[in-house]
Amino acid sequence: MKQLIIVLGFFYSGLVLAAGGAGVPLDKANNDLTDKGSLQSGAMLFNNYCLGCHNMQYQRYERSFKDLDIPNDIGQQYLQFTGEKVSDHIKSAIPAENAAVWFGAPPPDLTLVARVRGADWLYTYLRTFYKDDSKTFGVNNKVFPSVGMPHVLQELQGMPSETTEQRMIDGEMQDVYVGIKTDGTGTMNEEEYDNAVRDLVNYLVYVGEPNRLNLEKTGKWVIAFIFVLFIFVYLLKKEYWRDVH
Repeated sequence: MKQLIIVLGFFYSGLVLAAGGAGVPLDKANNDLTDKGSLQSGAMLFNNYCLGCHNMQYQRYERSFKDLDIPNDIGQQYLQFTGEKVSDHIKSAIPAENAAVWFGAPPPDLTLVARVRGADWLYTYLRTFYKDDSKTFGVNNKVFPSVGMPHVLQELQGMPSETTEQRMIDGEMQDVYVGIKTDGTGTMNEEEYDNAVRDLVNYLVYVGEPNRLNLEKTGKWVIAFIFVLFIFVYLLKKEYWRDVH
């Protein structure tokens, strides 16, 4: 019994860490897989800002183009940059060994990152970079402290800074993190940047399970079928047991 409690304790701790990162509350992504415009914007953001380092080796360009209603010629013109075929998997041009030297480890494949981390984690993570001159790339992250990557969306957001305020905790005044502010050098304002991040996360959620909407639609029909079947099974059961009583 004691061992079971210990195991459950570790499991619960893991869920807490996965959900909130370094104790930072996660903001709701509110992503919508039915919004094709958002998904198209997310695909553009990924290919322009993430694909330089990260692979999506389990997703083909053609699958994304088809599902997101992007004509192949338009996709090739605006979303493929090094002469790939539409049938190719979405892969970075950086050799893994070079990336390992530059970043300390090869950047992870992002095909399933939304299923591993969750949409809210990704949404909060991409909005909580802040300036930290002690780090190699000059930034840190509240959700993923000491993350080994630059703030690739800095061009859009501007240089973000951590903001704190003094609060009384256990009888002492302490600096408490309250949010992120930017220096206004980005090409987007705060609302526009949040929407852009939401689009990018929406695309990552889609790639993690491209057939999700179809599965949800099929699931509703399956539940309806089971409900109707239950009615007939119940009536059949009453018919069989009528003579017994």
